[in-house]
Amino acid sequence: MLIKSKKPYQLSEAQVTDEQVYINRRQLLKSMGYIGAGSLLAKPASASPLDFWNSAEKSKFQYRKLDFKISEVSQEQLTPEAKVASHNNFYEFGLDKSDPAKNAQDFKVNPWQLSISGLVNKPLTLDYDDLFKRVPLEERIYRLRCVEAWSMVIPWVGFSLAELIKKADPKSKAKYVAFETLHDPKQMPGQRSRRIGGGIDYPYVEGLRIDEAMNPLAFLSVGLYGKTLPPQNGAPIRLVVPWKYGFKSIKSIVSIKLVDKMPPTTWNLLAPREYGFYANVNPDVAHPRWSQASERRITSGGLFARNRIPTLPFNGYGNEVAHLYKNMDLKRFY
Repeated sequence: MLIKSKKPYQLSEAQVTDEQVYINRRQLLKSMGYIGAGSLLAKPASASPLDFWNSAEKSKFQYRKLDFKISEVSQEQLTPEAKVASHNNFYEFGLDKSDPAKNAQDFKVNPWQLSISGLVNKPLTLDYDDLFKRVPLEERIYRLRCVEAWSMVIPWVGFSLAELIKKADPKSKAKYVAFETLHDPKQMPGQRSRRIGGGIDYPYVEGLRIDEAMNPLAFLSVGLYGKTLPPQNGAPIRLVVPWKYGFKSIKSIVSIKLVDKMPPTTWNLLAPREYGFYANVNPDVAHPRWSQASERRITSGGLFARNRIPTLPFNGYGNEVAHLYKNMDLKRFY
């Protein structure tokens, strides 16, 4: 089914990240002793000339085409596939933006097991093939807003997180959903080296409130641009929460657990003053070391394209999610 409708949150600007913000975030890790000085001179958050040659089509990783329905047509300019595949934060495979694409190509995604457990009446375990057939696939074009103040527009393929949770039949005591990334230091060099992996205590963990997880926008992606996910983008399955900063969208998930208490989250544990549990995109709440009032939209522009646009509350999805935070102080619950 093809629905051609322009949503209120869809922008018409074709707008893409300051190198200084990227360096500032790495400076936090350097101050903790996790990054050598050379790492701060690595690839900046703006588009690299190599983006024009680094293509998912040349990858060693084996992709497959996906069957899905198209949910909507976006009026925004999509970020080129090569840039989506070559410009990533996935510290399990290194700190530089280009590291995941270089270091993840031998990552094994099949066999795979994803468990849905905890406060549920019907625990589930999905294998690799189940990820593509247990819930019908659809394509959704979402903005991805990084906390580093750059953004992309990506055509994800996947399914509603709520639909999967419903299949596990949550218990009434379930208040939160906890997520966990694969822990495999043999395949993920950042997990076996604090220098390569930024000093994070792996496995990477994230969490949502149950009402956030059940919101129709919360999405589990198994592909992008019509194909299975590249390993550097979180293959074989990742979370996409478009109204939150990108670090909430945990990659390569092996566990979804419903719990009754707020779960720990990786960046909140590492730097609680800088990365809150909620992490809703909010132009009025600056990061302690940089503004969040605007962003650089990564498009097909060249190396020196600025494409700076204002950041929207909830990344432009306020009509769909603002009610979740009614009467909350979003400066305190950042």
